[in-house]
Amino acid sequence: MVKRERTYLPMGFGGLVRYSERERELVKLKPQHVIWGIIILVIIEVFLKLFF
Repeated sequence: MVKRERTYLPMGFGGLVRYSERERELVKLKPQHVIWGIIILVIIEVFLKLFF
């Protein structure tokens, strides 16, 4: 009889299906851009609350 080699998924992937490793990014943003955007939004909100 021939012994079959079994392959097991790592414990973290039990029951999950991975369709592809690569994901297509529609918009590429650096973390600095996100932080600056949040800072600008906070400044705009503070300005609007103080003057309107």
